[in-house]
Amino acid sequence: MTVTTAAGRSTGRSAPGSGPGPRPGPLHGPWFLVLPALLPILFLSVGPLLYGVALAFTDAQSGRTQATGWIGSLNFRDLLHDTLFWDSFRIGLVWAVGVTVPQFLLSLGLALLLNQRLRLRWLARALAIVPWAMPEVVVGIMWRLVYNPDAGVLNETLRDLGLGEGRVWLGGLATALPAVVVVGVWAGMPQTTVALLAGVQNTPRELHEAAALDGAGAWQRFRAVTWPALRPVALAISALNLIWNVNSFALVYVLTGGGPGGRTRLPMLFAYEEAFRYGQFGYAAAMGCVMVAVVSVLLALYLVGRLKEDQDR
Repeated sequence: MTVTTAAGRSTGRSAPGSGPGPRPGPLHGPWFLVLPALLPILFLSVGPLLYGVALAFTDAQSGRTQATGWIGSLNFRDLLHDTLFWDSFRIGLVWAVGVTVPQFLLSLGLALLLNQRLRLRWLARALAIVPWAMPEVVVGIMWRLVYNPDAGVLNETLRDLGLGEGRVWLGGLATALPAVVVVGVWAGMPQTTVALLAGVQNTPRELHEAAALDGAGAWQRFRAVTWPALRPVALAISALNLIWNVNSFALVYVLTGGGPGGRTRLPMLFAYEEAFRYGQFGYAAAMGCVMVAVVSVLLALYLVGRLKEDQDR
């Protein structure tokens, strides 16, 4: 807006306080607000990931006196013929599915139970999340004591019940992987239970009451009322658990270290040994890239499924 003088002439200048004012610079936009959260992700996640991908195309080794050289896709070609890695990959899939499925079923039952009007329900809910507060290393040490072949709680119980002298659970070729899977299920149940309990509590109680008045039993009410409302939460937590279990490392490392005879050697354990026991950094980085690709495929399948489900609504 222009300013007009007493003589009626326009000066062409804007009046004070009028007009849009100076446009904010880039540092005053939304990027400036997310910058404190974005920088740690870039430096601690994206940066190491890109460095690891680049390392997979080199012959990097520990203790080398020569400079690291670029070898292209040689590490990946060697990986295709590495039967030990593919054995560990198969064990990793058995572990991930063997933990995720029972974990979901048991957590679903526990969530439905904790949703009932029980005496001391608050205490039961508090005890259900205790494993969640324990670090994986502590969980592994505790369960090593439980599985101890000489004085472990499990073998002592079997002896007291007259069911034999017990077994070497973590050291047996046939029992090591099932024993580790049991620990994985126990350790991962709290977060799954909490997520499913939240989904169950969001189901309108009026629908349950209406179904009960129509003569629907408990299973019919679950199938027709509870599960449709719970399905998005169930799919989300199951996908996240599967991705988390594929990347498992600390729990199995503390329990068995990948033994006996490689029966519990997960892919991440195999990559760890190649990098820090044998010093093959480039080869281990190639293994890491394969695992990132697998996790990306799982995540993409989950996102596509959620997108289709949202479109169908």
